[in-house]
Amino acid sequence: MTSVQRILSWIPNCIFWLVFGLILLIFHPLQIIALKISQAAHTRVVNGMIWCLNTSLFLVGNRITYHLDLSAIPADRPLIIASNHQSMFDIPAIGWAFRAYRPKYIAKSGLKKGIPSISYNIRNGGSTTVKLNAPKDAVIAIKAFGQRVYRLNEMAVIFPEGARSRNGVPREFKSTGLKVLLDNMPNAVVIPVVLHNFWKFERYRCKPVPFGTHKHLHMLSPIIDTDNKENVVKTVGEQINKKLLELNGISSWDNYK
Repeated sequence: MTSVQRILSWIPNCIFWLVFGLILLIFHPLQIIALKISQAAHTRVVNGMIWCLNTSLFLVGNRITYHLDLSAIPADRPLIIASNHQSMFDIPAIGWAFRAYRPKYIAKSGLKKGIPSISYNIRNGGSTTVKLNAPKDAVIAIKAFGQRVYRLNEMAVIFPEGARSRNGVPREFKSTGLKVLLDNMPNAVVIPVVLHNFWKFERYRCKPVPFGTHKHLHMLSPIIDTDNKENVVKTVGEQINKKLLELNGISSWDNYK
């Protein structure tokens, strides 16, 4: 992006961030009201917020294409999504794509407070938070989270990389979180998800958001046999890495820019 392009891109960016902030401010009290009615009402309000957030991307020329085959997801089985992690819009994209399954997330502890709507939903919508530098506490939190999601027949979402990739190259997967979920969600099906080009949203740390990015969410084939946890973690990592290489048209990350 040239300096002129970056300056010009601030025009739609200003509108986008204004709308983004208004969405969070408007849906915060709506969530509070909905939760007093029922958990189902709260879920509907959150889905409305997610739709608005994803739609707001059009203001900066961004769009998301979903490549899904929901018919491949087995019925009456616990569900876990394992996805690569690239941007702050990963969760809204997954939330909308799999809204029928009521996805709940494992997020970093910093998101638990301070952000209108987002923090409230994390605290009250069934998700959990973990401290990345406190692995023992994280295991306890993920264990309780998995048991709750399993009991309520919802969908658990985990980003095994832990932190976002800043350049599209997947980070090394951390196996512990996914293994703990599998231990506490008997007979679970793991659905690998690939997020492609989402990292470009934060390419310049949102200063500004690049204009005209086409993002893609790819659902890969569900892993039905999950008894061997080591094999599941390995398979998920290999499938996501292979798909990302294919989407980028390269054979390895060595010379990727």
